[in-house]
Amino acid sequence: MTSPIKLGGVHHAAYRCKDAKETVGWYERMLGMTYTTAFAEDHVPSTGEYDPYMHVFLDAGNGNILAFFELPNQPDMGRDENTPKWVQHLAFKVGSYDELVAAKDHLTANGIDVLGPTHHGIFKSIYFFDPNGHRVELACDIGTDEQYAELKRVAPLMLEEWSQTKKAPRHADWLHQAANE
Repeated sequence: MTSPIKLGGVHHAAYRCKDAKETVGWYERMLGMTYTTAFAEDHVPSTGEYDPYMHVFLDAGNGNILAFFELPNQPDMGRDENTPKWVQHLAFKVGSYDELVAAKDHLTANGIDVLGPTHHGIFKSIYFFDPNGHRVELACDIGTDEQYAELKRVAPLMLEEWSQTKKAPRHADWLHQAANE
Protein backbone atom coordinates (compact mmCIF):
# COMPACT_ATOMS: atom_id res chain seq x y z
CA MET A 1 0.00 0.00 0.00
CA THR A 2 1.34 3.43 -0.87
CA SER A 3 0.53 6.57 1.04
CA PRO A 4 -1.19 9.48 -0.69
CA ILE A 5 1.01 11.83 1.34
CA LYS A 6 4.06 13.32 -0.34
CA LEU A 7 6.28 14.96 2.23
CA GLY A 8 8.39 17.95 1.31
CA GLY A 9 10.79 17.67 4.24
CA VAL A 10 10.68 18.60 7.92
CA HIS A 11 8.94 21.94 8.46
CA HIS A 12 10.40 22.22 11.97
CA ALA A 13 11.20 20.12 14.99
CA ALA A 14 10.06 21.58 18.32
CA TYR A 15 11.43 21.00 21.80
CA ARG A 16 10.88 22.59 25.16
CA CYS A 17 13.32 25.09 26.66
CA LYS A 18 13.80 26.61 30.10
CA ASP A 19 14.36 30.18 28.85
CA ALA A 20 13.63 31.24 25.25
CA LYS A 21 16.04 34.18 25.20
CA GLU A 22 18.91 32.16 26.68
CA THR A 23 18.22 29.31 24.23
CA VAL A 24 18.16 31.61 21.18
CA GLY A 25 21.41 33.28 22.27
CA TRP A 26 23.13 29.96 22.92
CA TYR A 27 22.21 28.47 19.52
CA GLU A 28 23.28 31.69 17.78
CA ARG A 29 26.65 31.86 19.57
CA MET A 30 27.51 28.17 19.76
CA LEU A 31 26.13 26.83 16.47
CA GLY A 32 25.75 29.94 14.31
CA MET A 33 21.99 29.52 13.84
CA THR A 34 19.89 32.50 12.83
CA TYR A 35 16.88 33.43 14.95
CA THR A 36 14.01 33.92 12.49
CA THR A 37 10.58 33.92 14.10
CA ALA A 38 8.66 33.98 17.36
CA PHE A 39 5.06 33.43 18.36
CA ALA A 40 3.73 34.28 21.81
CA GLU A 41 0.19 33.30 22.72
CA ASP A 42 -1.94 32.92 25.82
CA HIS A 43 -4.08 30.15 24.31
CA VAL A 44 -2.91 27.11 22.37
CA PRO A 45 -4.27 27.47 18.80
CA SER A 46 -4.79 23.73 18.26
CA THR A 47 -6.64 23.08 21.55
CA GLY A 48 -7.88 26.47 22.73
CA GLU A 49 -6.60 25.83 26.25
CA TYR A 50 -5.04 28.60 28.29
CA ASP A 51 -1.29 27.98 28.48
CA PRO A 52 0.88 31.04 27.73
CA TYR A 53 3.98 30.24 25.72
CA MET A 54 6.82 31.69 23.69
CA HIS A 55 7.62 29.69 20.56
CA VAL A 56 10.97 30.58 18.92
CA PHE A 57 12.39 29.38 15.59
CA LEU A 58 16.03 29.09 14.51
CA ASP A 59 17.39 28.38 11.04
CA ALA A 60 19.66 25.33 11.15
CA GLY A 61 20.59 25.57 7.45
CA ASN A 62 19.23 24.08 4.22
CA GLY A 63 15.65 24.94 5.13
CA ASN A 64 15.78 23.05 8.43
CA ILE A 65 14.16 24.84 11.35
CA LEU A 66 14.66 24.07 15.04
CA ALA A 67 12.00 25.48 17.37
CA PHE A 68 11.60 25.73 21.13
CA PHE A 69 8.69 26.40 23.48
CA GLU A 70 9.09 28.20 26.78
CA LEU A 71 6.12 27.23 29.00
CA PRO A 72 6.22 29.29 32.22
CA ASN A 73 2.96 27.88 33.67
CA GLN A 74 3.98 24.23 33.30
CA PRO A 75 6.00 22.21 35.82
CA ASP A 76 9.79 22.42 35.39
CA MET A 77 11.01 20.49 32.40
CA GLY A 78 12.47 17.08 32.88
CA ARG A 79 13.41 14.19 30.69
CA ASP A 80 12.25 10.62 30.22
CA GLU A 81 14.20 8.92 33.00
CA ASN A 82 13.54 5.50 31.42
CA THR A 83 15.48 6.49 28.29
CA PRO A 84 19.29 6.87 28.47
CA LYS A 85 20.55 10.43 27.96
CA TRP A 86 22.44 9.42 24.81
CA VAL A 87 19.32 8.27 22.94
CA GLN A 88 17.25 11.42 22.45
CA HIS A 89 19.33 14.06 20.70
CA LEU A 90 19.44 16.67 17.96
CA ALA A 91 21.97 15.87 15.24
CA PHE A 92 23.23 18.48 12.79
CA LYS A 93 25.42 17.98 9.73
CA VAL A 94 28.70 19.83 9.20
CA GLY A 95 30.57 19.83 5.89
CA SER A 96 33.84 18.14 6.75
CA TYR A 97 36.00 16.60 9.44
CA ASP A 98 37.99 19.85 9.65
CA GLU A 99 34.73 21.73 10.35
CA LEU A 100 33.85 19.17 13.02
CA VAL A 101 37.20 19.68 14.77
CA ALA A 102 36.84 23.48 14.50
CA ALA A 103 33.36 23.22 16.02
CA LYS A 104 34.73 21.18 18.90
CA ASP A 105 37.46 23.76 19.48
CA HIS A 106 34.89 26.59 19.44
CA LEU A 107 32.56 24.83 21.87
CA THR A 108 35.37 23.84 24.22
CA ALA A 109 36.74 27.41 24.20
CA ASN A 110 33.26 28.53 25.30
CA GLY A 111 33.19 26.17 28.27
CA ILE A 112 31.12 23.39 26.71
CA ASP A 113 32.09 19.81 27.58
CA VAL A 114 32.40 17.92 24.28
CA LEU A 115 32.66 14.16 23.74
CA GLY A 116 34.38 12.93 20.60
CA PRO A 117 35.04 12.87 17.75
CA THR A 118 33.47 9.43 17.68
CA HIS A 119 33.95 7.30 14.56
CA HIS A 120 30.76 5.57 13.35
CA GLY A 121 32.20 4.00 10.19
CA ILE A 122 30.44 6.27 7.67
CA PHE A 123 30.45 9.45 9.77
CA LYS A 124 32.25 11.06 12.68
CA SER A 125 30.55 13.11 15.35
CA ILE A 126 30.88 15.09 18.56
CA TYR A 127 28.35 15.32 21.40
CA PHE A 128 27.47 17.95 23.99
CA PHE A 129 24.46 19.39 25.85
CA ASP A 130 22.58 22.66 25.32
CA PRO A 131 21.50 24.80 28.31
CA ASN A 132 18.17 22.93 28.47
CA GLY A 133 19.80 19.51 28.88
CA HIS A 134 19.13 18.42 25.28
CA ARG A 135 21.95 16.35 23.83
CA VAL A 136 23.30 17.79 20.59
CA GLU A 137 25.40 16.00 17.98
CA LEU A 138 27.42 17.48 15.13
CA ALA A 139 28.29 14.96 12.43
CA CYS A 140 30.29 14.89 9.21
CA ASP A 141 29.82 12.19 6.59
CA ILE A 142 32.97 10.30 5.61
CA GLY A 143 31.53 7.20 3.89
CA THR A 144 31.80 6.26 0.25
CA ASP A 145 28.87 5.98 -2.16
CA GLU A 146 29.40 2.22 -2.13
CA GLN A 147 29.19 2.07 1.66
CA TYR A 148 25.94 4.08 1.73
CA ALA A 149 24.49 1.87 -1.02
CA GLU A 150 25.43 -1.27 0.91
CA LEU A 151 23.85 0.07 4.10
CA LYS A 152 20.65 0.82 2.19
CA ARG A 153 20.69 -2.71 0.72
CA VAL A 154 21.06 -4.45 4.09
CA ALA A 155 18.72 -2.15 6.05
CA PRO A 156 15.58 -4.28 5.49
CA LEU A 157 17.50 -7.46 6.36
CA MET A 158 18.84 -5.91 9.55
CA LEU A 159 15.43 -4.64 10.62
CA GLU A 160 13.84 -8.04 10.05
CA GLU A 161 16.58 -9.84 11.97
CA TRP A 162 16.34 -7.33 14.84
CA SER A 163 12.56 -7.67 14.89
CA GLN A 164 12.85 -11.44 15.30
CA THR A 165 15.84 -11.68 17.69
CA LYS A 166 16.28 -8.27 19.41
CA LYS A 167 20.03 -8.82 18.93
CA ALA A 168 22.30 -6.58 16.91
CA PRO A 169 22.49 -7.92 13.34
CA ARG A 170 25.94 -8.10 11.77
CA HIS A 171 25.00 -7.53 8.14
CA ALA A 172 27.37 -4.57 8.07
CA ASP A 173 30.33 -5.92 10.04
CA TRP A 174 32.61 -4.00 7.68
CA LEU A 175 31.15 -0.80 9.12
CA HIS A 176 32.22 -1.72 12.66
CA GLN A 177 35.63 -2.81 11.45
CA ALA A 178 36.16 0.54 9.73
CA ALA A 179 35.20 2.39 12.91
CA ASN A 180 37.79 0.47 14.91
CA GLU A 181 40.66 1.07 12.48
